[in-house]
Amino acid sequence: MSSFTWQHPDHIRFMLEDCDTWAVVGLSGDPLRTAYGVSAWLQARGKRIVPIHPDAPTVLGEQGYPTLAEVPFAIDVVDVFRRSSAAGQFADQAVQVGARGVWLQLGVVDAEAFERTTRAGVPMVMDTCPKIEWPRLDRRSA
Repeated sequence: MSSFTWQHPDHIRFMLEDCDTWAVVGLSGDPLRTAYGVSAWLQARGKRIVPIHPDAPTVLGEQGYPTLAEVPFAIDVVDVFRRSSAAGQFADQAVQVGARGVWLQLGVVDAEAFERTTRAGVPMVMDTCPKIEWPRLDRRSA
């Protein structure tokens, strides 16, 4: 399976342009963590972020939840900041809660989770970051 499949331009465009509520798995209040910086960047572009963390902290003004299942509103994208060995369970949970997409961050790859998620009809992007892909949108075909 190639990274083109994992980073399909149509899936990237869909999530960045059509999805507004991003549940960020692994987001804590530590501004030195990558999840925090990317979440702040998403917020600055009009996305609502939802921290998903066992401690359920309020981060960047948004209430956190310990699990995806406890979020009381619809989630568009589940953005996973966890190592590859732990990412698959969150992709599965995203499908269970009806998320419209799953995004595994730069360096995070789980080919089996990709197969399960896309087979369930949910687009998935792996091994890249919205901050990398956003500037490329204008150069991608619609």
